[in-house]
Amino acid sequence: MRFMMLVKHGEKQGPPPQELMDAMAILHQEAIKAGTIRGNGGLAPTAQSTRVRLSGGQVRVIDGPFTEAKEIVGGYAEFELKSKEEAIEGAVHFMELHKKHWPGWEGETEVRQIFGPEDFAQSCKGPELTAQKQAS
Repeated sequence: MRFMMLVKHGEKQGPPPQELMDAMAILHQEAIKAGTIRGNGGLAPTAQSTRVRLSGGQVRVIDGPFTEAKEIVGGYAEFELKSKEEAIEGAVHFMELHKKHWPGWEGETEVRQIFGPEDFAQSCKGPELTAQKQAS
């Protein structure tokens, strides 16, 4: 099962302490050895970002910073894991590293399963679609 971990926090947190970066490098190497990590990275601040929005039938390009953002997605990691429970355990460990090495930092890691085309094809054949067809 694939999972995306989205790390959210306030934008003006400053750079992470070196101790945290060192601990995360060890965590990353462990995930590489285990063959569970598919990709990860930190994201640029919103001042360097752009949104492309579709609203009211119009596509608009909006350059950052985005004043309405109270918290941002500051980083991500994609994993191949056995279960959602394993993904949650990993997210808890990641946040514990922040607690230990960056006192006062606040944020969250959102754990979301990634679905591929095969997952959507299966859901189209599931009981929900059958019930919808019968109701029509």
